[in-house]
Amino acid sequence: MPSKRNLLLATASAALGGAAMRTRPALAQASRPGVIGAFEAAEAAFVFGLPVVMNYTVMYEFAIDRNSGQFKAPFNTIWNDEQVFTWRDTAVPTPNSDTPYSMCWLDLRAEPMVLSVPDVPAGRYFSVQVCDGNTYNVGYIGSRATGQGAGSWIVAGPGWQGATPPGIKGVIRSTSQFALTIFRTQLFGADDMPNVIAVQRGYKAEPLSAFLRQPAPPAAPEIRWPRVTADLAKHHFFDYLAFALQFNAPQPNEAAIRAQMATIGIDGRGTPMPHSFVDRMELLGAAFEGERKVEAAVAAAGVAMNGWRVTPIPGSPEAYNGDWMLRAVAAKAGIYGNTTEEATYPFTRHDANGQALDGSTGRYTLTFAANQLPPVNAFWSVTMYHGGNQLLVRNPIDRYLINSPMLSGMKRNADGGVTLHIQKDDPGAELRPNWLPAPDGPIYMVMRLYWPKTEAPSLLPVGQGAWKPPGIVKVG
Repeated sequence: MPSKRNLLLATASAALGGAAMRTRPALAQASRPGVIGAFEAAEAAFVFGLPVVMNYTVMYEFAIDRNSGQFKAPFNTIWNDEQVFTWRDTAVPTPNSDTPYSMCWLDLRAEPMVLSVPDVPAGRYFSVQVCDGNTYNVGYIGSRATGQGAGSWIVAGPGWQGATPPGIKGVIRSTSQFALTIFRTQLFGADDMPNVIAVQRGYKAEPLSAFLRQPAPPAAPEIRWPRVTADLAKHHFFDYLAFALQFNAPQPNEAAIRAQMATIGIDGRGTPMPHSFVDRMELLGAAFEGERKVEAAVAAAGVAMNGWRVTPIPGSPEAYNGDWMLRAVAAKAGIYGNTTEEATYPFTRHDANGQALDGSTGRYTLTFAANQLPPVNAFWSVTMYHGGNQLLVRNPIDRYLINSPMLSGMKRNADGGVTLHIQKDDPGAELRPNWLPAPDGPIYMVMRLYWPKTEAPSLLPVGQGAWKPPGIVKVG
């Protein structure tokens, strides 16, 4: 096995090529660690910073770059989508296609924002997830967390110490100056969209000063945002991490990792990274190794169940408790995933026998026996993604998932159970209601259990509950 030094040299030389070899080496710096020490610091920084950079990439495309092709709305403005996500939506890997999204990127530098929700009719699940720049789920509003009733909540950035005014039901505290609010509103079918739109119109985001009918404080300074794409983020990861961290307040449990990152020039103040050949060599080799370890951790994450894996998502800063690898795994597996109590996500790339799922060479079935449907308080779904990029799969019937609201139109088995047919080709008119179209290539599937039940039979606690997702079976 090659040493870290040799791996670092080979990786960086291949990535940078001859032009980099002509770059003047950096002068030695007494305050910096040696090559191996820098490698280890940068590898740790990659694991710590992966969710931060992924989040910045999405934020840039959704709220900053109006020409990104994925732009939704500027900061502090709610964007309502009057349809579910499709294969055309590519900014977020593993997107939910169950619920029409509403989103609002919050800029909390000048003052807090107030989120308000309307009365939502009983039986229609909705949730408002507040996810900050560290990808922590710092708060929830909605069916599970606060009920169906109307109300207003403050979302405050780091350091805000204001009093909670009348008319506010609670304060959600972000660890970063920018945060994402994700509204999910249950859709029962295509003809139900007008009802979802009516709920969406009741969602509101406004500065605290506007809510209180008071003069606004001075505006926060303009920011010169560095352009980013997924490809740029991959090749200049540490530059984006150094920039983004200035907006994420240091947390008590980050002292050690922040000190380690400072030794390689990531000081949390947004200062540029060094650009010598030696520096880039160290960083690129470490990023390569860090990504390899994260991907291996994703593959091994959670509890194995009939070919599926189920990973508890802690969500809050307190629950992660400084486990940077677990936080990176959660972001890599599906950024902005809900906390386990809000939704649980069995995922798989394998059938029940451990063989890789591949729509180009196989047809598969997934059968829920009678009385063995996923145990939820809201609803469940099974969503198909391409195994290569974890994006929704283009198909002739524009179907990206099968969920519980669709059961009434599906063909049931003799015992009352239901079988999903997973394949790239149309199975014919009789089985088409049960068809989950697959890609012509590797398959990645995610089961979503919204507001999972806690009473038996339940998937929770993960690894201890009585219910387990059934295995996927290859046909023929």
